[in-house]
Amino acid sequence: MIACQDLTLRIGARTLISGASFEARSGEFVAVLGANGVGKTTLLRTLAGVRAPDGGRALLNGRDLSSFSHGERARLAAHITGDDLFLDRLLVRDVVSMGRYPHHRWWQWQQEARDDAAVAHALHAVRMETLADRRFDTLSSGERQRVWIALALAQEAPLLLLDEPTSHLDVRVSREILQLLRAQVRTGKTVICALHDLNEAAEYADRILLLGCAELLKFAPPHDALTPDLLERAYGIRMEVITTPSGVLRVYPAAEQPQLSS
Repeated sequence: MIACQDLTLRIGARTLISGASFEARSGEFVAVLGANGVGKTTLLRTLAGVRAPDGGRALLNGRDLSSFSHGERARLAAHITGDDLFLDRLLVRDVVSMGRYPHHRWWQWQQEARDDAAVAHALHAVRMETLADRRFDTLSSGERQRVWIALALAQEAPLLLLDEPTSHLDVRVSREILQLLRAQVRTGKTVICALHDLNEAAEYADRILLLGCAELLKFAPPHDALTPDLLERAYGIRMEVITTPSGVLRVYPAAEQPQLSS
């Protein structure tokens, strides 16, 4: 679906990632992890074609991202950042309808039956159809995240790129958002999202893309990527990794490891 070859990313004189190569497959949930400032957002912007690599190549379906027009990229990859700027007075339905722009010529915009159907399907998928006529600025944080995901679904792109979709959400709402994303993976979409919570990534991701030390430390399933040594290199503190009796992987700072009853 999307691949990087010897990818290098820089911000000014600082190198974020150097010589990274990886490939995310169709129908896969990839969690991008790493400390603040390590380059997670920059990587997502590069995979979306919003910024060019500073070295190496980013490929979408085997084709260099730089060769796509803006419209072509938008039909293949939905890049969701959760930026609420200028959306306060829009209705939920109008925000989701923005996902249909890539399917129209800029001089021919007129909503058609297929657009109405795509928007309705997207709102239903995130269980927001009853709030379609509410103003966006009246929604809770969790509801806004659902609207952003609905926008991506209305775009009908096979690749979803999300930057911290569970930040500032409570545990219940975070789980609902991640379960929603997993449901999209089951339909064949590829989800790549930056997360802060290691345990969310361990539970929901098929593979972890772990960044740190100006490199890609590991791209592997959670049990292989979330090891104490790799996590210490990524975050600079000692971690304990345990598997609960139910088989769920859990990660804690070493001093906070819970005692599991037998």
